[in-house]
Amino acid sequence: MGSLPLDALQPLDPDTFAADSSAVVDFLAGYYRDVDKYPVRAADLEPGRLRRLLPEAAPEFGEPAERILADVRRDVLPGLTHWQSPSFFAYFPMNASAAGFAGEMLSVGLNVVPFMWVASPAAVELEAVVVDWMARLVGLPDRFLFSGSGGGGGGGVLQGSTCEAVVCTLAAARDRALGRIGHEGIVKLVVYASDQTHATFQKGARLVGITPANFRVVPTAAASGYALTGAAVRAAVEGDVARGLVPLYLCATVGTTGIGAVDPVRELGEVARRHGMWLHVDAAYAGSAAICPEYQGYLDGAELADSVSMNPHKWFLTNMDCCCLWVASPAALTAALSTDPEYLKNAGGGKPQAAAGAGAIDYKDWQISLSRRFRAMKLWFVLRRYGAAGMRAHIRRHVAMAEWFERAVSADERFEVVAKRRFSLVCFRLRGGGGGGDAMNRELLAAVNASGRAFMTHFVVEGKFVIRLAVGGAMTEMRHVGDAWELVQRTAEQLLQRR
Repeated sequence: MGSLPLDALQPLDPDTFAADSSAVVDFLAGYYRDVDKYPVRAADLEPGRLRRLLPEAAPEFGEPAERILADVRRDVLPGLTHWQSPSFFAYFPMNASAAGFAGEMLSVGLNVVPFMWVASPAAVELEAVVVDWMARLVGLPDRFLFSGSGGGGGGGVLQGSTCEAVVCTLAAARDRALGRIGHEGIVKLVVYASDQTHATFQKGARLVGITPANFRVVPTAAASGYALTGAAVRAAVEGDVARGLVPLYLCATVGTTGIGAVDPVRELGEVARRHGMWLHVDAAYAGSAAICPEYQGYLDGAELADSVSMNPHKWFLTNMDCCCLWVASPAALTAALSTDPEYLKNAGGGKPQAAAGAGAIDYKDWQISLSRRFRAMKLWFVLRRYGAAGMRAHIRRHVAMAEWFERAVSADERFEVVAKRRFSLVCFRLRGGGGGGDAMNRELLAAVNASGRAFMTHFVVEGKFVIRLAVGGAMTEMRHVGDAWELVQRTAEQLLQRR
């Protein structure tokens, strides 16, 4: 199909839609057949490469989809880091699936905006059903489920990311506290997290007006598995209370970004309750594992939490973006985030929306933005297509691969496993103390990544540079993990010989 004349432009012509969509699907199918042939991470590329390849201005007239896809293949693919490569072991997985794509296509194709119940009732109600399904799958207490069918009066929402969930819950905690102490008391509010907690909590605290001086980074140590302890939090809180400050918010992490540490939710929940703090459980990565009964113990004590979040777009085969946020008190969230402009009242005519009953949810009041995507369709499709049993098998398969890698590292006397593996993340390094050891491990990681055959990232814990291998790709098989270990061993041998 050639370029479109201006008078023939029909953006949603069904035949054009079918042709262009089929071309994209064929392109992606070919990409995934060959994705393991690409260097996992583009190497030796300088900033500005793509700008030099592309025209300085947008085209005046439309072009055929085939020509655009040809440019994607020639100009864009060589500059990508291939997150869905089976040899991608960096960060945490951001995996995709055929069901995730299908659900995404339905979501994007229908293109509804379910910010209020009246704006798209079925989309809103599907979201409420899906977040309850997910809450039950990961073993959350009833207090996080919507009312009805055994629910406890809480509820859930699909955010885009943990960052959004954090800002929303911090705002709810802030307003709840300021309702007690007055708005001028915002300078007294204190947020607590560990030195392993994701940096998004510090950003979120700033965004809701908490002074950076009132963000407490509580140290952890190897003795606790780098978990935040109740004793450490109590000491920090009691010190702040003695200075006239007000404890506001405490984060407990299940599966920290750096090394996969697990904070004791019940222990921290008891401290939070004692001091009237909002407890948030961040299970962005490891929450997916809680669909397996053997991992649900890590959420013990969740009934003491005010909110819990996990990201199906990390390890649950749900294409980016999708974050489940559950709150025990939706009213606390909506009190901080709700808006009621005239142009949204009685939308669609007829009876006022309140007449729809208690089941009518306005998700605009559960999030930062007004507009939102139909994410529920995507997550629902994944759950329907693979089922709980299929998803448990998916999680356990990756954990088994990580267990193998951990055993392989432990069996090689040149290496050490730095922190206990709990899920599918293995943290390791070449043995060697001091700065020399760190320099050698930095060199090892750089060489592995430069090879294009695998991509890993690092962390620094107690001053030591650590290499992270996170298993979780939808296309990753045991042979890819084995190849990565052979690559690490061979590269290490070359480095040690040179030294």
